[in-house]
Amino acid sequence: MNAPPKIEPAASSDDDVLRWLTNDVREERFLDNIFAEMCLRLQRAGIPLKRATLHVVIQHPQWLGAKIMWADGMRAAEITRVDHDVRGRSEFIGSPASEIFEGAGEVRENLTGDVAHRRKHAVYDEMRAMGLTDYIAWPLYHTLGKRHMVTFATDRADGFDEAHIASLQRLLPILALVSEIRVKNRLARTLLETYVGAHAGELILAGATRRGTGTTVRAAIMICDLRDFTHISDNWPRDDVIELLNGYFDAVSEPIARHGGEILKFMGDGLLAIFPLSEPTACANLLHAVAEARQNMIALNKAHGEAGRAPLNFGIGVHVGDVMYGNIGSSARLDFTVIGPAVNMASRLEALTKQVGKNVLLSQAFADLVKGDFELERVGEHRVRGFSEPVELFAYGG
Repeated sequence: MNAPPKIEPAASSDDDVLRWLTNDVREERFLDNIFAEMCLRLQRAGIPLKRATLHVVIQHPQWLGAKIMWADGMRAAEITRVDHDVRGRSEFIGSPASEIFEGAGEVRENLTGDVAHRRKHAVYDEMRAMGLTDYIAWPLYHTLGKRHMVTFATDRADGFDEAHIASLQRLLPILALVSEIRVKNRLARTLLETYVGAHAGELILAGATRRGTGTTVRAAIMICDLRDFTHISDNWPRDDVIELLNGYFDAVSEPIARHGGEILKFMGDGLLAIFPLSEPTACANLLHAVAEARQNMIALNKAHGEAGRAPLNFGIGVHVGDVMYGNIGSSARLDFTVIGPAVNMASRLEALTKQVGKNVLLSQAFADLVKGDFELERVGEHRVRGFSEPVELFAYGG
């Protein structure tokens, strides 16, 4: 999202900025690029702008929102993610953002005014240190009262004059529309990535939404399952069960993502992930992820032991083959899922970990691709439910 904005001939007035913002940003996907170019055009239109920020609240499992910041001399804006717990921090409490998000229609500060009447907050001190003289913040309204924020600052000796303020205010409704479209587009992408994974999300956004449609991917497949979860869920308080599951999924999921895998499904206390073979080191990456997940589970179980809880055990089945992404379900309610014999094999191997007494079982097809680089333990041939021939299995100790 940090590609440089496209700079076109200078605007001659704020009318030209409005016209550009209304008609000429259709092909620009990223809000930070639009915001940076808007600020440059405002300067060319005679607005003495030196710093501007755009604060948007988003629906994301990790972030409350994002701050887009532009300053004089920058061709591209900077983006900072904002944590969910920011509202309890000193950087937010008493800030212009807190005032706007709590209902203020405007926050204006003369940064060179009488010291005794200056507002005390780090953001004002930061702007004074930059030599800025005047600052204004306004809410930016999206549909159904969703409130975001935009700010402008100048170093002009007398601050913004009334004409400058009027020009900036005229931009707000159009900037609100332009930003809402980009925020909603990003939200759609984020929700799909959150609930179905990045690869499946891209396919859905590309139009793979009809029942019966799908695509085939050759991949290393990993299925992980938590042991004795039924007993835990029957005997633990609900909130403790949710906390346990989240800790377990963090321990296993983060290494998968870090090593290039994609989690396609959480299934109760289990998960399904793939490492597409379009990446030459996919199989090795999967085993590196397994090794890290094992270490994470050791650390998690240490914490559980200190809290007087029993350790968690898990099983992982690994295979390699073709998987089909497909839309399956009723005519009105679809699940974009992954199916195929290779998925069934990985699932059966995970179930066999209980019988064999090994946490991680690999099929021979997968082991043949990595056994020159990893130390594997042969555990013999085993019959696998649903498959006619016994399967040679290997254990991986990480």
